Amino acid sequence: MCGIVGYVGRRDATPVLIQGLKRLEYRGYDSFGIATVGSAIEVYKKAGRISAGEGGVVGLHGCTGIGHTRWATHGEPNDINAHPHTDCRGRIAVVHNGVIENYRELKRHLLERGHIFRSETDTEVIAHLIEEHYDGDLLAAVNATLPLLKGSYAVLAIAKDTQRIVAARDASPLVLGIGDAEVFAASDMTPLLEYTERVIFLEDGDVADITPEHLDFYHGGLKTERPVELINWCVEDTRKGGFPHYMLKEIYEQPQSFYETSRAGIDEAVRRMILEADEITLVACGTSYHTALVFKYLAESLCNIPVRVEMGSEFKYFIPPLHGLVIAVSQSGETADTIAALKMAKARNCPTLAITNMQGSTVTRVADKTLLMRAGPEIGVAATKSYTAQLAALMQIVNLRCEGAFDDVLSHAHLAIGEVLLLDLKEAVALCSKAEHVFFVGRGPFYPVSMEGALKMKEISYVHAEGYAAGELKHGPFALLTAETPVVAICTPGPTYDVMTSNIKEMKARKAPIIALGAAGDTELAEIVDIFIPLPNTHFLVQVLTASVVLQLLAYHTACTLQRDVDKPRNLAKSVTVE
Repeated sequence: MCGIVGYVGRRDATPVLIQGLKRLEYRGYDSFGIATVGSAIEVYKKAGRISAGEGGVVGLHGCTGIGHTRWATHGEPNDINAHPHTDCRGRIAVVHNGVIENYRELKRHLLERGHIFRSETDTEVIAHLIEEHYDGDLLAAVNATLPLLKGSYAVLAIAKDTQRIVAARDASPLVLGIGDAEVFAASDMTPLLEYTERVIFLEDGDVADITPEHLDFYHGGLKTERPVELINWCVEDTRKGGFPHYMLKEIYEQPQSFYETSRAGIDEAVRRMILEADEITLVACGTSYHTALVFKYLAESLCNIPVRVEMGSEFKYFIPPLHGLVIAVSQSGETADTIAALKMAKARNCPTLAITNMQGSTVTRVADKTLLMRAGPEIGVAATKSYTAQLAALMQIVNLRCEGAFDDVLSHAHLAIGEVLLLDLKEAVALCSKAEHVFFVGRGPFYPVSMEGALKMKEISYVHAEGYAAGELKHGPFALLTAETPVVAICTPGPTYDVMTSNIKEMKARKAPIIALGAAGDTELAEIVDIFIPLPNTHFLVQVLTASVVLQLLAYHTACTLQRDVDKPRNLAKSVTVE
């Protein structure tokens, strides 16, 4: 959940590192730091955002360096706990993404042997362990250290008087960018895009010895090779493009990302895997879990195939019976809980499919097959275009199982998404921005859409929100309804329309103000609610998409009204790479 970056080559490392950390800041932003190899190991680190503290790096020199932007796991966010961390004599510096589970034991033994610790972090033990094994050979010292570590790590290490970075990964992402007599390292591809399109993805257990002249890989102590891959993203994809926030830009990119994902096609091997499945289990976390729940409703009602949806964070500890196809859904492809569940499914000989936005990510290498989303880089912490791109991929599966019955619907869905981007939500935003609590309700696939709407509201506006199946409110939550508690209800034509309007009337009887999303021209619904938001009259599959986008916009504009930091909500990071 932190971001790491490294550089070795012919340029001044400091501006490369700072720019790379800015591109990675969505992975963590409570502190940052860099270390370079100049006349000595030179370190600057600071609590807070990079933009507020980058002026302090001007004194750092050298063409080799490492950097880190932090999402705190061990120790509060402050200058001391910020990475990089150094050994006792300041000869070695490391940055680390992941969690060292046995760090307390390691730290106790290191203290007994006279090591001096400065921070509360788990990462600092890595620097001291490397110090114990270092005799001038950084690669050998790192190799001697790694077997002592339990947990997850992506590590970059540098040492005084050496123009070299040693990189290692296990259960945390790390990718190298290959330039002309220079190599870049980062947690994901975004810092690499303006320098190179050639990348190498490290595998779990890999160690890389990096200098400007050579790049060697080792696995299990033996030298190995890793392929160079070409990436098709460009640096322009990672810029705001005139929008005030990445989140709004990415909301507006959804017509294109949905269209490209839904029209990308499914290769023959994946088609066979999907068509031969007699039941499907999906594993996901957060927003991806909500898209999986939408798929469950659609697949069971339209395709008559049993679907189970499991939370990745629960799966490892409460493993359900597994049969048939297992699909892992992860925007980043690095979600630790989802990857662990996927490995368990493979150990039980289930065919596995990954749905992700990141080519070369861990989940694509663990799963048997991959269905790649075409959303492009998503920088805002709150998932928007990756959510609808996941729905595009999952709706492709539904369409395949239904023998192409929804080809025309999916090919035109992006037009309806574009329409709702123009809706005026000022009244609804004014109501939500004054509330302490907001309920989101729906039925069928609109129930998980409501859960996702509530998640967006709480994570970026900090207004407490809950998503419910509409019929469940009277089983307890009705006690919370007041004239100050808005309810956002999704009520579109279909088999639950009449019962939804009844639910809305029951909520109105408790004086709750109602914001309703319904089909344009539905005068009956408009008359019984306080604020009516018209969705295009389209197929219900498309209304799942348009309702979702409206709820994203509602959360976004509410957060802006409350002057929240939309792209970097407090305590959150984009890619959850630790349990």
